[in-house]
Amino acid sequence: MVALTGCNGQPQTSAAPTGSPTPSSPAPTATATSSPQAGGLPRLQGKATVVITVKGSPITMELDGTSAPITAGNFVDLVNRKVYDGLVFHRVVREPQPFVVQGGDPQSKNPNVPLDRLGTGGFIDPATQQPRDVPLEITPQKANEPIYSRTFAEAGIDVPPKLRHTRGAVAMARSQAPDSASSQFYITLADLPFLDGNYAVFGYVTQGMETVDKIQQGDRIESAKVTQGLENLKTSSTASPSPSPTGSPSPSPTTSP
Repeated sequence: MVALTGCNGQPQTSAAPTGSPTPSSPAPTATATSSPQAGGLPRLQGKATVVITVKGSPITMELDGTSAPITAGNFVDLVNRKVYDGLVFHRVVREPQPFVVQGGDPQSKNPNVPLDRLGTGGFIDPATQQPRDVPLEITPQKANEPIYSRTFAEAGIDVPPKLRHTRGAVAMARSQAPDSASSQFYITLADLPFLDGNYAVFGYVTQGMETVDKIQQGDRIESAKVTQGLENLKTSSTASPSPSPTGSPSPSPTTSP
């Protein structure tokens, strides 16, 4: 991934995606698990609102299933399964300039796992015991459909995406493999245009950025709830979603991308 700090939980040294300027901070990362099965993934049709609580303060996110149906659907499904409750923001980059806060590694629910080991975990579906990988999904401006599994540079696209990395964007972390996102996500602390077309934005913080600005490494998500639009979540097994057991962290390589 463009290395924000990787899934590996360590500061990334990997280069930014081809065709992008190299960021002064490594881009958001998560370690790849297995090949994605996009056909069976949850999808969001329309909008949804999620509220996460950190240190007693709410952060409201509006998610866009029109421009990012699989990416937003995955996040809403994981929120609904309570996967994010109790997880840690294991990566916070504010120096030399504001960059991102990153969390969502299921391993972080265990308080005995040190911060420097976080960043490699992903969601394992309890029904199948298989890791869930989410394909890279980005919709170009003026396009009706997203492109999948390729960055804009790889696809030869020279227009911006519909969902851009402006301050407060919510996007999926991944490894260098395009289809390796799972449960780890990041929130941008500033406009980060060099990530556009390389990582999948699926929503924006609409309230509570002052709380995001105060997040420190090790802060936990006390709760995450879908407050609106849950009826827009469509899964492969049911027409309307119901809460499911929390998934387990997926085993990951010990090396960083």
